[in-house]
Amino acid sequence: MGRDELRVRLRSASVPGDDVKAARGSCVPAAVLIGLLACPEGPHVILTRRNANLKNHPDEISLPGGRIEADDDGPAAAALRETFEEIGVAPQNVELLGCLSPYETVTGFRVYPFVGWIELPVEFVLDTDEVAEVFHVPLSFVLDTSNHRCESIVYNGECHRYYVMEYPGRRIWGATASILVRFAQALGC
Repeated sequence: MGRDELRVRLRSASVPGDDVKAARGSCVPAAVLIGLLACPEGPHVILTRRNANLKNHPDEISLPGGRIEADDDGPAAAALRETFEEIGVAPQNVELLGCLSPYETVTGFRVYPFVGWIELPVEFVLDTDEVAEVFHVPLSFVLDTSNHRCESIVYNGECHRYYVMEYPGRRIWGATASILVRFAQALGC
């Protein structure tokens, strides 16, 4: 699936609006980038492994992103800023193709996922305080529904179901896997 087809399929997905301000009272607004690296064998999704010393979600696999700051010009700008800060991909090197509807985590975040196309070559420059590693997986792996498995966990006394994607040597789960599953669903997979 190429850039143009992705853009067309994402047109029907929800676009974040002014609900970011409303979310501040109940959920912490955040934004992530589903960065699609234009590899010769097909697009790959860029993921990070968080630093093991972080207070929240240490050593977990995530999409580049973070909290929306007051001086960000909306969720898209926050996703691009955070991507640059975490892995060194400059905003001008990301072509935004679309976005998905916000995803609310059990930990109190409302996450705005944006899909961006990134041409090669790319030199990743990691903020090692936050990111231990950057890697990428084929988009075809993410879109293959046989890789989407559900598990459950008890959190704050309630049972929650979440997605897991087992990629060789990697366990992608929780909000990251859920956002990627929603991305696959938005593309009609």
